[in-house]
Amino acid sequence: QVQLVESGGGLVRPGDSLTLSCAASTRTFGIYAMGWFRQAPGKERDFVAGISENGGITLNADSVKGRFGISRDYANMLYLQLDNLKPEDTAVYFCAASRTTAPGSDSAEYDYWGQGTQVTVSS
Repeated sequence: QVQLVESGGGLVRPGDSLTLSCAASTRTFGIYAMGWFRQAPGKERDFVAGISENGGITLNADSVKGRFGISRDYANMLYLQLDNLKPEDTAVYFCAASRTTAPGSDSAEYDYWGQGTQVTVSS
């Protein structure tokens, strides 16, 4: 069982940046592919970015390419750098861990989920 805890969300203005963090209860590097998803009110949970178990492969949703970047350390941390934030990025952001090694965009591929952190982009 892997427990995931997200942090770093908040209220920001359009064009601002944030860094989200996700701490796992156990080592995930070399074992689990990881991903970030988000869910806006009244909408489905959408894929944002994913990273392979060793960090060598990353995958980004088209909506965030060039603005968001996923990374991980060699232990248990996952990060999402959010730049040039837009109001449509407002959502609860979740990190997830997958027992596969390659990052996927389907939430069904992920086995463990955090509780989420709120990101609100508003002027």
